[in-house]
Amino acid sequence: MAALSKEEIREKLKSLPEWSFAGGAIHKKFVFKSFMPAIAFVNKIAEAAEQANHHPDITINYSQVSISLSTHSESGVTQKDFQLAQTIDKIYGSGH
Repeated sequence: MAALSKEEIREKLKSLPEWSFAGGAIHKKFVFKSFMPAIAFVNKIAEAAEQANHHPDITINYSQVSISLSTHSESGVTQKDFQLAQTIDKIYGSGH
């Protein structure tokens, strides 16, 4: 799956609120009331990522979870990243 152009990425980001593009990846920060809900969210992302065989970079800072998505084999952002971003947003929306 080929890397998308910057223009294609910007266009696709219009349908993903609060996601941004920087440093060759798309990013979003999610905020929770405390540590355990943040961890539960990460565990759900891990399950979805494993099913998709596409794994994000995840940073946990107590109640904040930061996600970065890129396709390392393509050295950029691909459709796989946008599909996983949509899944992550659905997970957040259903459990938050």
